Amino acid sequence: MTVNLTRLLSIMATLRDPERGCEWDRAQNFKTIAPYTIEEAYEVADAIERGAMDELREELGDLLLQVVFHAQMADELGAFSFDDVAAAIATKMEARHPHIFGGETGSMAEKRWETLKAAERKAKGATSAMDGVAQALPALLRAEKLQKRAARDGFDWPDTIGPAAKLVEEMQELAEAATSEQVEEAGDLLFAAVNLVRAYGIAPEDALRSANEKFERRYRAMEALAPDNFAKLSLDAQESLWQQVKASELK
Repeated sequence: MTVNLTRLLSIMATLRDPERGCEWDRAQNFKTIAPYTIEEAYEVADAIERGAMDELREELGDLLLQVVFHAQMADELGAFSFDDVAAAIATKMEARHPHIFGGETGSMAEKRWETLKAAERKAKGATSAMDGVAQALPALLRAEKLQKRAARDGFDWPDTIGPAAKLVEEMQELAEAATSEQVEEAGDLLFAAVNLVRAYGIAPEDALRSANEKFERRYRAMEALAPDNFAKLSLDAQESLWQQVKASELK
């Protein structure tokens, strides 16, 4: 290990020390740290999206700290150490790249990668194509992964016509649903939307992120154009500003 990685592991061990450690760090467990781990992963993605390399370096450090934190807590329980974590991922990456490390020929196409992952899941006792899709994933991303797993078994439409019709059907069912059924029907509608977007070969998460950014950009532009407090304008006046901003972007 490098000097700085050894230093980081030592710092975390000290922070968790029962006698001289930090009160906050000692009080944490896997469940309390998990939200921070997810947050740091998103901050890494955000820095990448903005091309902010200095921030990316810092955010990667924050994410590494999360790995070190979890490994330290596991080490205290006698479950595994940071070195075990590194060894496990090293072994997995070698196994998933037999054309590089195993003497096989060929390239790493997506289908081959998925075949290797499926074999790993089966070796771990998986009995369903749905096994191994983490419950903690963001719902949009998890929906896409579940659908892709089903598609590998042939349970998928061959084109966009089927999922488009399904989306229209789900819209109608939501419109007609009783109050007690609305949450379920709304979920079905969103799930169908993911399926349609996926049928076009577009990553739903990327598409929605782009839409979020566009909406935020246009909303800020409306606020800047508003002659007075934007919130006090009538809906018609707000819509007029929206169309003005949209038209200016199209130009």
